[in-house]
Amino acid sequence: MHNLGFALDGAWRVLLAGLVLGAGLPVLFALGIRSLAWGAGEATVNQSGVSVPGTKRPVGTVIGYALFAIVVLGVLLGLTFIVATGFGYKLDFSGVLPTLVQK
Repeated sequence: MHNLGFALDGAWRVLLAGLVLGAGLPVLFALGIRSLAWGAGEATVNQSGVSVPGTKRPVGTVIGYALFAIVVLGVLLGLTFIVATGFGYKLDFSGVLPTLVQK
């Protein structure tokens, strides 16, 4: 019966990692795109047919760039993990910043 508990515990961890890394980063990217669009303001067309730019929202632009930075950091961390494993290193998350240590 303990084997079933171990299997479910492992499956839960794999599911969580898949959701965070597999679906989480694209969701953050999409939210960044949406934030940039919101920050740029919505253009309107006046009665003479001329497009008038909307009010800019700098908060949306800052949030968008922050979300893009998180996505880039996640991708770089994943690439570092793959390359480090190939060179015989592993990522250690025991400190504040991840470090490379010999296996």
